[in-house]
Amino acid sequence: MMKDARFDTGPVMAGTGLALRQEALDDLPFLELLFISTRLAELEPTGWPAEMKHQFLASQFGFQRRHYAQAYHDADFCIVQQDDRPVGRLYLFRGTADIRIVDISLLPEWRGRGFGAALIAAVQAEAERSGCSVSLQVALHNPAQRLYTRLGFVQTGTDGASWSMRWPA
Repeated sequence: MMKDARFDTGPVMAGTGLALRQEALDDLPFLELLFISTRLAELEPTGWPAEMKHQFLASQFGFQRRHYAQAYHDADFCIVQQDDRPVGRLYLFRGTADIRIVDISLLPEWRGRGFGAALIAAVQAEAERSGCSVSLQVALHNPAQRLYTRLGFVQTGTDGASWSMRWPA
């Protein structure tokens, strides 16, 4: 399913209709929209007008993008597609003993359908074949914590705003 042989989704994602491809510059408008969709609820308490929220989140997207490019320059930055339509992103950084899920997100209408679980299961299958663990960070308020726990991730620390979680090999 993947156009890049570095990540073989294999049978784990069969039947989901999802495919992965490397992101391209043409994907920037989609990626910004996706980022905003994952963070907009956090700004509800501010009372800011919608335009101000979008401008703020667009700038945060730019900061995040630069950080990821610098800190994870060797990562796979993948677009998750359903029928050739982008629906999310999966960013993976492979270390010698750990695969880091740098980011995994789906558009709101694609959440809660088991697609995130399928993507993570594919990462876990790769990690198992490689003898690696899988790690990630998740915001304390993010409901995805329940998914990660259900899939065998354990909390290994906190920095006040997020949990560090790991799935052992």
